Amino acid sequence: MGDCESIIPTSEGEQHVIAAFQHLAKLLRTSQNVNDELKRLLTDLDSHLTSMTLYTHLQDGKLNELESRFKSAEEKIRRWESNESMIWDSGPKEACEYMKAVDEIHKVQEGLISLPVNDGRKQKDLLCQAESVIQFAMARLEQELVHILAQNKLYFEPNCVPFQSGGYDAVYNESFASVEDSLEEETSQRESIPAVCIVNMVHPHVIPHLKSIANAMFTSNYIQEFSLAFVIMRKDALDEYLLILEMERHSIGDLQTMEWDVLNVKIKKWIWLIKVVIRVYLASEQRLCNNIFEGFGSYSATCFAEISATSMLCLLNFGEAIAMTTRRPEKLFRLLDMYEVLENLLVDIGALFSEDTEMGSFLKAEFHNLFMKLSDSARATFVDFGSLIARSISTSPFPGGGVHHLTKYVMNYTRTLTVYRDSLVFLLRDEAADSLGPASELLNEINSMPCPLAFHLQSITSQLISNLNNKSKLYNDDALRHIFLMNNIHYMIQKVKGSELRAFFGGEWIREHNRMLQSHANIYMRVTWQSVISLLRLDGDETNTPKAVFKEKYRAFNVAFEEIYKNQTGWNVSDPELRDDLHILTSNCVIQAYRFLCNLKSQFNCERYIKYTIDDLSKHILDLFQGSPDSLQSSRRR
Repeated sequence: MGDCESIIPTSEGEQHVIAAFQHLAKLLRTSQNVNDELKRLLTDLDSHLTSMTLYTHLQDGKLNELESRFKSAEEKIRRWESNESMIWDSGPKEACEYMKAVDEIHKVQEGLISLPVNDGRKQKDLLCQAESVIQFAMARLEQELVHILAQNKLYFEPNCVPFQSGGYDAVYNESFASVEDSLEEETSQRESIPAVCIVNMVHPHVIPHLKSIANAMFTSNYIQEFSLAFVIMRKDALDEYLLILEMERHSIGDLQTMEWDVLNVKIKKWIWLIKVVIRVYLASEQRLCNNIFEGFGSYSATCFAEISATSMLCLLNFGEAIAMTTRRPEKLFRLLDMYEVLENLLVDIGALFSEDTEMGSFLKAEFHNLFMKLSDSARATFVDFGSLIARSISTSPFPGGGVHHLTKYVMNYTRTLTVYRDSLVFLLRDEAADSLGPASELLNEINSMPCPLAFHLQSITSQLISNLNNKSKLYNDDALRHIFLMNNIHYMIQKVKGSELRAFFGGEWIREHNRMLQSHANIYMRVTWQSVISLLRLDGDETNTPKAVFKEKYRAFNVAFEEIYKNQTGWNVSDPELRDDLHILTSNCVIQAYRFLCNLKSQFNCERYIKYTIDDLSKHILDLFQGSPDSLQSSRRR
């Protein structure tokens, strides 16, 4: 403004000079002392000076017209200087009139600039006044922008991505060990990641208002001010949305010391949040930015990245903290969930953030870094699982010889891992390379290709069996030791046969472990019943056997059987199929020998020595392995 005030007015002086030259030329043309050539030159000069005078009058007319237009537009803009109400709240007519006035000021500026440069004060003074009005108008439009964004933001609860906190978690306790039917539910929840869901972030009817303000400020070279105000308002709005979604901010230290039950819920919430934020909120925010900044080059991508930065970094920092926490088996499923959701969102991140903007490039790089950290953490946690099984030590035998919690835990754990088969196969692609040569038998039966996941799963079950063998040595009763091993091996076989694990273990593994199961059954029969059955055998000629021998054999058998009954009714074989097999195996062995001895009772009149009939004995055998200790009461009295 100071430069404008220092201009010296010379326009009027120029007019006087031109008039003086014209008068002098007229006098010289009428003089007798001037030759024809000089008269011709004087005539041309007079004509030229006349043209200059006419042009000057014309420019003065244009300047006056521009001044009149400027004053009219300025009045329409300045009258809002003392008006505290908002222009767009006053109605479309007022808003349209204001924007036309701003446009008129721009046209006046262009007109003034197009006039020939001279030393006239009026032209430059008008330019300075126009710039002052534009400054005021831009400040007012910035206020209008902030007001429109604040009053017209939309809040909504996303129903396209419902939050589900169900499913089971692989914590080593009885609750996880006993879960049998939750895998289908867990799988269905993992698959609920929808496509992009675009919503309106502001009321649609104000989009034209925002675009008109953006165009006016862009034309006036105030796009930086517009962008800054827009980013601040939309960033605050996004923070409010995240508050509605109950997105929490935690330090890495807090997350590393948090109880697993609490942390587990927060991870599940994070998985839901990052899908909602990226595929709903940020996708919708990007559309809003594209609509407002259309035609403004990279401003849309730059502003969108700035708006997204705080929420994205908050989400990424949480994920990084989880990747850094201590590796524990129960975290693996959540790590894989986090890994898979980021894998699914890689394309979305590529579409949202541009490499051409500094913040967009940074956010994209941070997202990929977290993806790699989660993959490393998940891989290491899975590989460490086998060694954790080996370190599981018991100091007392498992009650009743039943299926140990560790067996249920490991088999349910590995069964659940098959849900993540594609991710694990990819993560383990470089693992066990030495063990999976072309001749390897560890094949995935689905595609008959060497499979690192199959190698690791079979390695885990091998370590489990080794651990179970050590636990079985805690039993003082050899028969119970083999019942324990049968229970656990049978459970493992059934889990493999009845689930997706079969594709990774194969038929040969099942046959091998069935042979192992049969071997333990044979040892059980030998340890438990061989000595008992020997009591029923008669030495030498049966017809010459004294009655006292029969009496002693029955008595000894009854004592031995009752002791076995008392002990083994308390043993637990929970699987009906395995329990029936053991009952049949026992009956075939014991009843046959007992029946042979009983058939001799009439010949030697020994019926009064028989405490249990064959039917009694058959029923009593069915009481074995029920997990409820009992003692025998004779069905017949002597």
